[in-house]
Amino acid sequence: MAFLVVTLTWGLIRVAPGNFYSSEKKLPAAVEANIKKKYGLDKPWYEQYFIMIKNVAQGDFGDSLRYQGQSVNEIIWRHLPYSATIGVLAYLLALAIGLTAGIVAALKQNSPFDYGSMALAMLGLSVPNFVLGPILVLMFSLGLYIFPPARWGGVLSLVLPVITLSAVYTAYIARLTRAGMLEVMRSDYIRTARAKGLNERTILLKHGLRGGIIPVVSFTGPALAALLAGTVVIERVFAIPGLGNIFIQANLNRDEPLVLGIVAFLSILIMLFNLLVDISYGFLDPRIRYE
Repeated sequence: MAFLVVTLTWGLIRVAPGNFYSSEKKLPAAVEANIKKKYGLDKPWYEQYFIMIKNVAQGDFGDSLRYQGQSVNEIIWRHLPYSATIGVLAYLLALAIGLTAGIVAALKQNSPFDYGSMALAMLGLSVPNFVLGPILVLMFSLGLYIFPPARWGGVLSLVLPVITLSAVYTAYIARLTRAGMLEVMRSDYIRTARAKGLNERTILLKHGLRGGIIPVVSFTGPALAALLAGTVVIERVFAIPGLGNIFIQANLNRDEPLVLGIVAFLSILIMLFNLLVDISYGFLDPRIRYE
């Protein structure tokens, strides 16, 4: 899968007009020929492709075309902690709020809390990050002067990016948890547990949650991978030097090695987290067994 994604990305970069050394003033033919020879662009496209695939298979994405003297691996590892910090904190916040709201809404179906929490979840899904972020900045930074409006530095600078990033994930988790819990709490083995005289707390914690959060676990794999790899909008709005911001710059600069490196890194993360999700199914749901 990773090689397929890298291949498609490489192909899209090559068919797009322009290149990393393009400028308003055309370079002399001799200078352009030297640049192509230096970066192997004078070779046939299929030779360039196989060289690229060979390097990717070895985990070597080469040097950045724009950041001279810096390898793609170094750039990724230097900017990953920023994205990972915000991503992990945002998802932990989304899990805490989303799971609680979804469970309570399922247990109190058709109650005011159920309607209210699901209405807020729909609002969270409807408001884009690039709208919510500036609104929070206007309210809490430029209005109340509580949190810094942008840039990286200190715990307070994390509050607005984390809240903005977690909003949509909180909404998804709340709705998935509610749907999963409603289905599980109406199942036959829950009725059997009640018939045996178990109290509702034991039924919920021991039997209901394990099956009810499976949709959330399925959602967690690709969601967490995307969060760790960087969220473009959040990092642009709050001027955070994470992978998302670097990815945008790499595309604008037509920095092919850096674009391919970040895309391959994200693809590997998605596969890894999806594998962990598949393994966790066997522990959460006793009906699932791996041969």
